Amino acid sequence: MGPAHPYKGGIAQYTTALAHELTATGHEVRLESWSHQYPKLLYPGQLTVREPELPPFPDTVRRLSWRRPDTWLACGRRLRGYDVVVLVVATPIQLPAYRGILAGLGRDRSTRVVAQCHNVLPHERLAWDVRLTRSVLSRVDEVLVHSAEQAKLARTLTDRPVVVEHMAPVVVACGAPIVPSDQVYRRLLFFGIVRPYKGLDVLLRAMATGPRDVSLRVAGEFWGGTEATRRLVGHLGLGSRVELRPGYVAAGDVPGLFTDVDALVLPYRSVTASLNPFLAYAHGRPVIATRVGTVEQDVRDGVDGVLCAPDNVPALAEALRRFYSDGEPERLRTGVCPADASPGWRAYCAAVLATASS
Repeated sequence: MGPAHPYKGGIAQYTTALAHELTATGHEVRLESWSHQYPKLLYPGQLTVREPELPPFPDTVRRLSWRRPDTWLACGRRLRGYDVVVLVVATPIQLPAYRGILAGLGRDRSTRVVAQCHNVLPHERLAWDVRLTRSVLSRVDEVLVHSAEQAKLARTLTDRPVVVEHMAPVVVACGAPIVPSDQVYRRLLFFGIVRPYKGLDVLLRAMATGPRDVSLRVAGEFWGGTEATRRLVGHLGLGSRVELRPGYVAAGDVPGLFTDVDALVLPYRSVTASLNPFLAYAHGRPVIATRVGTVEQDVRDGVDGVLCAPDNVPALAEALRRFYSDGEPERLRTGVCPADASPGWRAYCAAVLATASS
């Protein structure tokens, strides 16, 4: 139960990929998705895309609406008799609907329910988020998270079993086969939605004190608009070095972002997990990132990227200087290898299905 096409973004992509992977292991799978995920006021950007970012899952039902409690109960009743139901926890605004689904399933159920938490709690929290999250996590049979830190947080909200499993790789847009090259472009890429926890402002401040001839391309939706970023760029004197491409990047346009950059930068203040390192590696580019969440496991410092402390301008500036030391961009590029998704998905599907036999 989670978002799928025409909804966009990493969580919809991961939900769709999980349905495909579970089917590939021989299970009968239905994907219950949304007709209306949440009020548009809560998400100021683009909600849907015309072209699917992954092959759509064929058995997808799109009847759930955040504003129609009758659809919540009906969904729960439809799911009676299934072995496992996976509730994709993406935002607290959807948790009342999950309460309705659980009510529709009934109290005396044979169906096991897993809450798959991409984030146990939002990065930017509201007063009622903890109460809503606890109300769902305390009623499921298992909670699945992607890092030990998130497991610790989940255990403060529920006494149900909490399982940790690393996110399996998903890459939705690959360009032409990678052609080895020693060219250094002196350009970096920041890709994805711009929100405070993503740390773009930290990266801009680091660029102002780091290598002076390096430019930055920023491609993605800006949460709340571009005005604050443009002001900071001007204040730091980076107008000639920063290229802003605001707006959601369609899957088919992603490869072009990587053709003339040296690395993808992930200057996160905090994050649970990210699929972006896998995206960079699929396009033959190393990653400069902070040591947060599972990113520090996916990026091998000194092998296929550079790691530094989060929310620390001097540390990130030093990481940029280290990356651009003589011969280092070329050397790190040779260490990049596209991820083999198969082992990760086998482990992830096993974690999802383990609750059926517990």
